[in-house]
Amino acid sequence: MFRLSKSEIFRGKHDFNAVHNRGRSFANHALILLIVRDERYNGKVGFAAGKKLGGAVVRNRVKRLMREAYRLNKNSLRRDFGMILVGRKFLTTAKFKDAQKAFLDLCRRAKLFKP
Repeated sequence: MFRLSKSEIFRGKHDFNAVHNRGRSFANHALILLIVRDERYNGKVGFAAGKKLGGAVVRNRVKRLMREAYRLNKNSLRRDFGMILVGRKFLTTAKFKDAQKAFLDLCRRAKLFKP
Protein backbone atom coordinates (compact mmCIF):
# COMPACT_ATOMS: atom_id res chain seq x y z
CA MET A 1 0.00 0.00 0.00
CA PHE A 2 2.61 2.55 1.04
CA ARG A 3 5.54 0.93 -0.73
CA LEU A 4 7.29 2.62 -3.64
CA SER A 5 7.63 0.16 -6.50
CA LYS A 6 10.37 0.40 -9.12
CA SER A 7 7.78 1.30 -11.75
CA GLU A 8 6.81 4.41 -9.74
CA ILE A 9 10.31 5.89 -9.63
CA PHE A 10 12.14 7.79 -12.38
CA ARG A 11 15.36 5.97 -13.12
CA GLY A 12 16.95 7.28 -16.31
CA LYS A 13 18.59 10.60 -17.03
CA HIS A 14 16.28 11.02 -20.02
CA ASP A 15 13.16 11.07 -17.81
CA PHE A 16 14.72 13.49 -15.32
CA ASN A 17 15.73 15.83 -18.13
CA ALA A 18 12.27 15.70 -19.72
CA VAL A 19 10.55 16.68 -16.47
CA HIS A 20 13.19 19.30 -15.73
CA ASN A 21 12.89 20.91 -19.18
CA ARG A 22 9.10 20.78 -19.57
CA GLY A 23 7.96 20.83 -15.96
CA ARG A 24 6.59 23.57 -13.78
CA SER A 25 8.51 24.33 -10.60
CA PHE A 26 7.56 25.27 -7.07
CA ALA A 27 10.11 25.95 -4.35
CA ASN A 28 10.47 26.72 -0.68
CA HIS A 29 13.37 26.81 1.77
CA ALA A 30 13.77 23.01 1.84
CA LEU A 31 12.68 21.59 -1.52
CA ILE A 32 12.17 22.24 -5.19
CA LEU A 33 9.21 20.45 -6.76
CA LEU A 34 9.08 19.98 -10.52
CA ILE A 35 5.85 18.61 -11.99
CA VAL A 36 4.84 17.72 -15.51
CA ARG A 37 1.43 16.65 -16.71
CA ASP A 38 2.24 13.96 -19.26
CA GLU A 39 0.56 10.57 -19.47
CA ARG A 40 3.95 8.87 -19.92
CA TYR A 41 4.97 10.00 -16.44
CA ASN A 42 1.67 9.60 -14.57
CA GLY A 43 2.29 8.69 -10.95
CA LYS A 44 6.09 8.63 -11.26
CA VAL A 45 8.43 10.41 -8.90
CA GLY A 46 12.16 11.11 -8.79
CA PHE A 47 14.44 12.30 -6.01
CA ALA A 48 17.61 14.34 -6.46
CA ALA A 49 20.26 15.82 -4.18
CA GLY A 50 23.15 17.69 -5.77
CA LYS A 51 26.79 17.48 -4.79
CA LYS A 52 26.65 20.98 -3.30
CA LEU A 53 24.79 19.48 -0.34
CA GLY A 54 27.75 17.41 0.81
CA GLY A 55 29.14 13.92 0.61
CA ALA A 56 27.31 10.74 -0.30
CA VAL A 57 26.09 10.12 3.25
CA VAL A 58 24.46 13.55 3.45
CA ARG A 59 22.94 13.33 -0.03
CA ASN A 60 21.50 9.88 0.70
CA ARG A 61 19.97 11.14 3.95
CA VAL A 62 18.32 14.04 2.10
CA LYS A 63 16.88 11.63 -0.47
CA ARG A 64 15.64 9.32 2.29
CA LEU A 65 13.80 12.22 3.93
CA MET A 66 12.17 13.20 0.63
CA ARG A 67 11.25 9.58 -0.19
CA GLU A 68 9.63 9.04 3.19
CA ALA A 69 7.66 12.31 3.01
CA TYR A 70 6.38 11.29 -0.42
CA ARG A 71 5.69 7.68 0.53
CA LEU A 72 3.54 8.56 3.53
CA ASN A 73 1.45 11.06 1.56
CA LYS A 74 1.28 9.50 -1.91
CA ASN A 75 -2.24 8.13 -1.44
CA SER A 76 -3.63 11.64 -0.93
CA LEU A 77 -1.99 12.96 -4.14
CA ARG A 78 -3.45 12.95 -7.63
CA ARG A 79 -1.79 10.56 -10.08
CA ASP A 80 -2.05 12.56 -13.34
CA PHE A 81 1.46 14.02 -13.22
CA GLY A 82 5.10 13.15 -12.82
CA MET A 83 7.20 14.87 -10.15
CA ILE A 84 10.80 15.36 -9.16
CA LEU A 85 11.82 16.48 -5.69
CA VAL A 86 15.16 18.24 -5.35
CA GLY A 87 16.62 18.70 -1.88
CA ARG A 88 18.11 21.97 -0.69
CA LYS A 89 20.74 22.72 1.97
CA PHE A 90 18.10 23.06 4.72
CA LEU A 91 17.35 19.32 4.53
CA THR A 92 20.93 18.35 5.39
CA THR A 93 20.24 19.14 9.06
CA ALA A 94 16.43 19.00 9.13
CA LYS A 95 14.27 16.54 11.01
CA PHE A 96 11.68 14.43 9.20
CA LYS A 97 8.70 16.51 10.36
CA ASP A 98 10.31 19.62 8.79
CA ALA A 99 10.84 17.77 5.50
CA GLN A 100 7.26 16.52 5.51
CA LYS A 101 5.88 19.97 6.28
CA ALA A 102 7.88 21.48 3.40
CA PHE A 103 6.69 18.72 1.04
CA LEU A 104 3.03 19.17 1.98
CA ASP A 105 3.36 22.94 1.59
CA LEU A 106 4.63 22.55 -1.97
CA CYS A 107 1.92 20.01 -2.83
CA ARG A 108 -0.72 22.42 -1.54
CA ARG A 109 0.71 25.27 -3.64
CA ALA A 110 0.90 23.05 -6.73
CA LYS A 111 -2.69 21.82 -6.15
CA LEU A 112 -1.66 18.17 -6.19
CA PHE A 113 -4.04 16.88 -3.53
CA LYS A 114 -7.08 14.82 -4.50
CA PRO A 115 -10.35 16.76 -4.24
